[in-house]
Amino acid sequence: MELWAYEEHNNTRLEFKVKQTLFVGRSKYQRIAVLDTVSCGKLLLLDGMIMLTEKFEFVYHDMLVHPPLFVHPSPKRVLIIGGGDGGAIREVVKHEEVEQVELVEIDPMVIDVCKKYIPTTACQFDHPKLKIHIKDGFEFIKHTPEGTYDVILIDSTDPIPGGPAVGLYSSEFYTDLFNALKEDGIVTAQIASPYFDEIVLRDYYLMVSEIFPIAEIYLAFTPDYPTGMWAFSFASKRYHPIDEYDPDRYLNSGIETGYYNEEIHRAAFALPTFARKILGKEG
Repeated sequence: MELWAYEEHNNTRLEFKVKQTLFVGRSKYQRIAVLDTVSCGKLLLLDGMIMLTEKFEFVYHDMLVHPPLFVHPSPKRVLIIGGGDGGAIREVVKHEEVEQVELVEIDPMVIDVCKKYIPTTACQFDHPKLKIHIKDGFEFIKHTPEGTYDVILIDSTDPIPGGPAVGLYSSEFYTDLFNALKEDGIVTAQIASPYFDEIVLRDYYLMVSEIFPIAEIYLAFTPDYPTGMWAFSFASKRYHPIDEYDPDRYLNSGIETGYYNEEIHRAAFALPTFARKILGKEG
């Protein structure tokens, strides 16, 4: 009997053939599962939503982390909200100029499970620059002193009703993010599929645009998520992701990436016509 794991999104399924179930459990906050798939290695699901596969997680983590860290001229202090799988940490600590990275994860079971079953991403939890806070990201940022961080990365689950990430998509939260950033700070976040989540993407972009003077949407393409196209946001107090981007910083960095490069950086912000229309930028 064949076993398939799937995520259903707007009446469309993304499925992976499963070799073995490695872990299934429930924390205080969510259902957690790790499956070994035939084609993509380990698969992490939270509340039935696909978070990553071993084979393709590099796309998401490259594009969440490297665009802001190669735009900001001196990203010394970085905060990750969510990201208990460890992939964002792995990419952040590749940047030598980062002096401290902090992770705020509400669910310690996610960290523990990923350390045991997905060491591909959970490989830098013992890094000397890392400090971990087991707290609610919404509450953590509300009590963060103004001007603390250079870059903040929102690596959360989707805002399903009753889930742990609902508050991380609100104007109150983004106002607190704005205040927690230094005067030239940047925040990036994963959002949704432009194909299926037009209203979510539009409302999110309008909300962020009212808070930050620079707000842009960019794209990456990964088989891990429904429709294969995924939108991220880049919100900045000072630096534009294209106008202030110096490709030589990446080319001279020596940092190894699987998806990100200087040409992908520029291309990611070039949106197709239908996406521009969703954001009210055309037509």
